[in-house]
Amino acid sequence: MKREYARHPEYDPGAPLLGVENLRVRFATHQGDFNAVNGVGYTLLPGETFGILGESGSGKSVSQEAVIGIVRCPPGHVSGSVRFRGIELIGAPEPVRRSVRGQGIAMIFQDAVTSLNPGLTVGYQIAEMYRVRTGSDRRSALRRAVELMDRVRIPSARERAGNYPHQFSGGMSQRVMIATALAQDPAVLIADEPTTALDVTVQGQILALLRELQSETGLSLVLITHDLGVIAEIADRVAVMYAGRIVESAPVRSIFRTPSHPYTAALMNSMPRLDAHCSRLTAIGGSPPVLSRIPAGCAFHPRCAHAGERCRTNTPRRRRVEEDHFSACHYWEQLSP
Repeated sequence: MKREYARHPEYDPGAPLLGVENLRVRFATHQGDFNAVNGVGYTLLPGETFGILGESGSGKSVSQEAVIGIVRCPPGHVSGSVRFRGIELIGAPEPVRRSVRGQGIAMIFQDAVTSLNPGLTVGYQIAEMYRVRTGSDRRSALRRAVELMDRVRIPSARERAGNYPHQFSGGMSQRVMIATALAQDPAVLIADEPTTALDVTVQGQILALLRELQSETGLSLVLITHDLGVIAEIADRVAVMYAGRIVESAPVRSIFRTPSHPYTAALMNSMPRLDAHCSRLTAIGGSPPVLSRIPAGCAFHPRCAHAGERCRTNTPRRRRVEEDHFSACHYWEQLSP
């Protein structure tokens, strides 16, 4: 089937798969404007896993909801640029965004169980997603749903297709969500905390499944997480977000070897390490800022042990640490070994 977005006049198969520039998301509320995303930008390469890391409230999920076009406006207001294969999605008519959503960019959410309709069998839900996009008859769509359930390693897929969401564990529910996303054969999959609340064994299975699917299909993955272990295991590049901004970005090995922003270093110091049995974990003092009152200068300065006077007044620009490694910190050179 010829994909809907490929018919768009701006579609360019030679353009970057996904390019995000100066993405901003603001919510108008009775308490004032909440600036959830403040100038995010990145490029996603084919077959790449791009990790987005940060505490809750840092803007990770909202930024990617804006990318896929599911931020409700109003109260939200989205600006900047999101281009998929050359097609501009910000401000595009809904039919254009709908043609890309699912077939071009798909998303799976943190709580898989609540993302499924409790009144419909999982097989029906996967099949319906496939049928609506391809025009297949219900029998063919259900057959495809069983194939996808088998592909994501759900045992006895044919029988389990007739089960309801409450009959699946958290890990199996997440596999159902992955199968639903794969029904459109997307080029990009955004995974929002796909292993949260799963035990470590199931978490490993889900990550292994995602890597396997990437190897088979060339899928590109945007992985939203607060877990440094997940980033270290699966990501190729990582962006660290704080108060709606990317404060550091680098290849994953580089960022673990030479963290060059105090926030990144603080996140790493708060993570248990197997090679440092006697070390003491250090909590990050304070709390992330209220998004309606983001501090002037560097938003992290009230919690930062390295903050100087200019951190309180001047917003740090992005600086090159090394090739493809950038930090938005005035004093990044003092952090690098």
